[in-house]
Amino acid sequence: MDEPLIRDALPTDAENLLNIYRPFIEDTAVSFETTIPSTTEFEDRVIDTLLKFPWLVYEIGGRIAGYAYAGPHRSRCAYNWSVEATVYIDVKFRRQGIGTALYTELFELLIKQGAVNVFAGITLPNPGSIGLHESLGFSQIGVYKNIGYKHAKWWDVGWWQLSLQSPKNPKQLTPYPLI
Repeated sequence: MDEPLIRDALPTDAENLLNIYRPFIEDTAVSFETTIPSTTEFEDRVIDTLLKFPWLVYEIGGRIAGYAYAGPHRSRCAYNWSVEATVYIDVKFRRQGIGTALYTELFELLIKQGAVNVFAGITLPNPGSIGLHESLGFSQIGVYKNIGYKHAKWWDVGWWQLSLQSPKNPKQLTPYPLI
């Protein structure tokens, strides 16, 4: 088997990324999306994210097994140093350390960009995602009760936070890719 590779996502990966994401939309409340985006829409998401933040894929033998990316926490300028992170792993590759590997690389890049905090919103219950995040040092900071309605049920979303580096008088966040 080929050595695993973590690399930047490419717009041409969109169909493979969407195939990983699709079951989370169709079968779970992990994602609050209810309509499958087109491949072109997903390609645009990759392009838009990579203008400012990393979007990484974990590839094994030429096959994408998972991905992780970051985005702004909120749009107001004072939030610039706080980001949200997301990870999705193909069902065939779960519990193999791929989420940890992707997040570890993602967080190193975010630190280099100047990010101070990273947040993760997790639809509850989700013990696998909670376990991953807490194993990486995230702490739960709150729960939005009954915030999303999907599959004929109301869902809570818990929020977890990880401090990437100590807050100081920050410079502007360095856009991705880092040069």
